[in-house]
Amino acid sequence: MATARTWFITGASRGLGALWSEAILEHGDQVAATARDAAVFKPLADRYGSRLLPLELDVTDRAAVDAAVHAAERQFGSIDVLVNNAGHMLHGAVEEVSAEQARAQMDVNYFGALWTTQAVLPGMRERRSGRILQVSSIGGLVAYPALGIYQASKWALEAMSQSLAAEVEVYGIHVTLIEPIMFPTGLAAASPQSQPNPAYTHAREALYAGASASGFVPGDPAATSAALLAVADAPNPPLRVLFGAGGLDALRTEFAGRLAGLEEWDHISRLAQGNPAEK
Repeated sequence: MATARTWFITGASRGLGALWSEAILEHGDQVAATARDAAVFKPLADRYGSRLLPLELDVTDRAAVDAAVHAAERQFGSIDVLVNNAGHMLHGAVEEVSAEQARAQMDVNYFGALWTTQAVLPGMRERRSGRILQVSSIGGLVAYPALGIYQASKWALEAMSQSLAAEVEVYGIHVTLIEPIMFPTGLAAASPQSQPNPAYTHAREALYAGASASGFVPGDPAATSAALLAVADAPNPPLRVLFGAGGLDALRTEFAGRLAGLEEWDHISRLAQGNPAEK
C-alpha cells in the first residue's frame, strides 16, 4: 500500500477546495485544510479524525501562512502536496475597480499563493520531492472584458509558477497550473463587484456574450476531484492542465491571434531594433 501523502489546501471551506479535501481524505491521505473560519471543518474532523488538521488562515497574512505551514509540518512531518486554491473573482471594468478592490484581489490570488509556496519550499527542497498545484483559470491564459483585475492576478500567478517550475525541477519538485474553465461552484456570487459605470455596460455585455459564444458547458465540480488526484499521481505532471472541456479551441484562437498580430507589426519590431543590417 502506498504511503499516505500530506496535502496543504488553502480555500478549503467551499467550492472545489471543499470537494477536493473530502476526496483526498477518502483516498486515504492526510489534509491540512485552511479557511478563514476553521469551524466549517468540524464535520470532516468528526469523520476523519487526526488525518485532518483544520487551520484558520488568512492567506494574505504572511506570518500566519508561515505559522500554518509549520503547524502542518509538526502534525504530519512534511507537506507533500500544496494546493493553492484560495481566491475570489473581482468583476468590474478596469476603470471601475477601486484601489482597495484591486489590492485585495492581488493579495489573495497572487500574494497568498506566493506566501504559501515560499513557506513549503524549504521542506520540499530538503526532501527533494513535492508537488505544488496552483489553481489558476482559463482567465490566466486569456483576458476577457470586465474581469481584467481578476485575470491580472492569475496572469501573475502563471508567470511566477512557470519560473518556479524551472527553478525547482532539479530538487524533484513539480509545479502544475490547474486551469478550470467553467464550474458552478458559487465563486462568482460570493465574489466582490465594482460599482458599475454605465460607460462600461458594453464590456459586461461582451463578457456574457463571449461566455455564451465560447460554447463552454458547465462541468461537474465533483468530477474535478478525480482529475486532481490523477495530476498528483502522475510521475511527470504537466506545467499546465485544463480542467473542463472546450478550452483548447478557445486557446488555439487566442494564441493564433497573438502571433498574427505580432507578425503583422513585425516591421515596427525591426524598426525598434535600430540595426541597419537587420533584414
